[in-house]
Amino acid sequence: MKRRERTRKLIELGGLVTKAGLVELTDDDRAVLFGLMVEAAATLQGEHRDQALTLWRRRGRRAFADSDAES
Repeated sequence: MKRRERTRKLIELGGLVTKAGLVELTDDDRAVLFGLMVEAAATLQGEHRDQALTLWRRRGRRAFADSDAES
């Protein structure tokens, strides 16, 4: 059961990358996508972690709301 849950989580995370438009914007360049994530992780380890989380959470919620409104 844990394997199935992990697989579902990974699929959902991949869906978020796609939904954000990153696959198209990077021409599906996996190195660029990974670099973006490494950069985000570095930001989250820095002194501006809380500000970044607040900003990204706000933008993410807005994007979810916008995509729901379009559906």
